[in-house]
Amino acid sequence: MDALFIELPAFERHRKDYLSDELFQGFQQELMKNPEAGDVIEGTGGLRKVRFVDERRNKGKRGGLRVIYYWWSGGTQFWLFTLYGKHEQDDLAPHHKKALKHMLDREIKARTHHET
Repeated sequence: MDALFIELPAFERHRKDYLSDELFQGFQQELMKNPEAGDVIEGTGGLRKVRFVDERRNKGKRGGLRVIYYWWSGGTQFWLFTLYGKHEQDDLAPHHKKALKHMLDREIKARTHHET
């Protein structure tokens, strides 16, 4: 499957701090194999949280990184919202979920408006 990966500003800003180019390519390949990996985050409109290894801290998926993304199947696109280490934050606080949902709603509106 071919897919487009769109790095939203927060993800783009932090990616180099967490993922080497090689690891990022591996992450992309994993998502392409299973676009609906991870768990849907309640209250976000369909965003997903997937675990990934944290090579910097020598942590596997369980103690490693969390990547928040949206799989837009209609456009065959992965929208990468943000990423962080489990040691920094485990579950998203309600205000973070609300902010992410707002960002997702804006992206959907912009992309569906753009296509019509």
